[in-house]
Amino acid sequence: MHLTPPPVHLLHQRGPLHDLPDTPQTYDAVLSDVVEQALARITPEGNLEHPDCVDDIGDTSLGITSLLALAWQRTKDPRLPEAVRRSLAFHLRERVYTDDNPGYPNLRLRNSGLPYARYVLQAGAHPIGDWPSTVWALLQAVNLLDTVDGLVEDAQRAELLEVARGYWRWLTEVTYFNPQEAGNQAIGCTVGGLMLARHLPPQEGEAVRSRAISLYVDEIRAHRVRDRGALLPPEHGGAYDNNYGPISLSFLAQAHRVSGEQIFAEDGDALARYIDARLTSGGFDNGGPRYSEQHSGFESVLGLRYFSRRIGSDLGRYRGDTRWGRHAVKADGGVDGHFAWMLVWQIQDATRWHREPSTAVARHQLRAGTVSVAFDDRMTPAVVEAGGTYYLSAAVNRQHGFGPVTDGFLLCRPMGEVRVRDVRADGLTAKLVTKPVVGRDHVLRHVRSLYVTDGTTLWTTVAVERLDGTPYLLAGLPYAEDDGDRVRRTAQAAVSCAGTLRLTHPDDESAEHFDARADLTQEQAAFALAEDPRGYGNPDAGWRHLVSSTALEAGPIADAPDDLHVFAVRYGSEEAFAVSVERGEDGLNVRTDAFTAVIGAEDARGEPELTVRRAGG
Repeated sequence: MHLTPPPVHLLHQRGPLHDLPDTPQTYDAVLSDVVEQALARITPEGNLEHPDCVDDIGDTSLGITSLLALAWQRTKDPRLPEAVRRSLAFHLRERVYTDDNPGYPNLRLRNSGLPYARYVLQAGAHPIGDWPSTVWALLQAVNLLDTVDGLVEDAQRAELLEVARGYWRWLTEVTYFNPQEAGNQAIGCTVGGLMLARHLPPQEGEAVRSRAISLYVDEIRAHRVRDRGALLPPEHGGAYDNNYGPISLSFLAQAHRVSGEQIFAEDGDALARYIDARLTSGGFDNGGPRYSEQHSGFESVLGLRYFSRRIGSDLGRYRGDTRWGRHAVKADGGVDGHFAWMLVWQIQDATRWHREPSTAVARHQLRAGTVSVAFDDRMTPAVVEAGGTYYLSAAVNRQHGFGPVTDGFLLCRPMGEVRVRDVRADGLTAKLVTKPVVGRDHVLRHVRSLYVTDGTTLWTTVAVERLDGTPYLLAGLPYAEDDGDRVRRTAQAAVSCAGTLRLTHPDDESAEHFDARADLTQEQAAFALAEDPRGYGNPDAGWRHLVSSTALEAGPIADAPDDLHVFAVRYGSEEAFAVSVERGEDGLNVRTDAFTAVIGAEDARGEPELTVRRAGG
């Protein structure tokens, strides 16, 4: 299998975020660069927006102002007070809107006169983004309130506080809360309220703090969505988005930092463990209701770093968009103030990365060394990593997954309880997944999938009651590989099989058929099949419309009991290997040149037994 992979890098999945230096000296250098760019850019009116900024604009100048205030707090650079005052005055004068934006659909109270920030400056041009833009502007404002004492006049500070108070009321009284069903935006609003409360008179501050927490409990936490055993803040109508999910984690970290409320720590721990389970060892992940591959950059650092320490796992392996490794940038690399509040918090937080993998067993993950399998909610592999290659679920006849195929029917969707057994022994890590399934013939069968790794290669052995015809194992779609500090597309894989093995590609070039050799990325293909335009459609739902894909197909092994079909694949090596499977008094014995495993009978609770040891041990 030596097809030439397409020379396409995944645009946003670059280096692991914990590879970015985060010492105080590094952050001082980052702020110094921001300062020099800002002082060169500032207009006579005090505008600090990037010249190319069109959307996401309502908070951007204020964001740069907050970074200048933080830099002044750290360095007392004499050039900064005047720039902070001028740019703050610009925002208060030019970027605070009190007239309703024509066409904004989410108002509960018209003509309130309360301030908000616009996503696009032109009236009625794109009002749907005004809610998150106002959240962002509130966060920039409260960061400034934390740092401008002694830097601006009392009157200007008082005006900023009044605008921040108005932003909060607009978000929580004038509009519907969280109109885009975006967990990251909603938790960000909660953080804004918690931070604002510290600057208000005690009675009012306590009321705002209480309201922020109740909104979190009633409007976010109460609507969490379950996926892979975890309850998650919903994101744009789905359970998790691999761009926005880590941003939500950063908001939960900040909420816990400023409030001390245990609820934010507990929910952050749960989200962090979920992210840890779905991330491969190499930090690759894909999927989400808003984006499939568009990973965030510095916006994720605070949460991943803060909770990596709390749960004791190396969440910083997450591959972020390192072009946004420090702050938002435009196409020319120039600094943009959007999301600046996250850089402020990242600099203020002294937590250091936890860089070792968790030793805890996770139901939805198998991980050792450079090998990992992330399982979906049905305990079917979602992503397999071995030998530096990442495999996605393949598609056949509109069915997606890894598993036996007979007569065009994929046997991987459970019809009943899925049992899982984890074992670590002799330097091996193993997981047995037992899944009841029903085929087109309505016969109940048990698919037993054994995954064993030594940390370098992955052996997968799948046994199922004998099937008619010429069954094969759908063994994945080779999709991407590590290429130094980047992730690039691939259509080849180092895979071997104890039976026959073939790599197939769709004959049809239409959108419903994904060929890994094409330039098209998974995200682009998913959006092409989504019901709504790119950026608004659900790529996960679009991808489910896929009819067929590039696929590894493994035939059954010859040496198996007469009543079983057994398939055996090794990922991470093209060297031939042999597998034998036979019944013994202790159960089903699986033997390879590397290990011996025994899949035993079910115990008193119906759980399957599993023992694994190195060959010759």
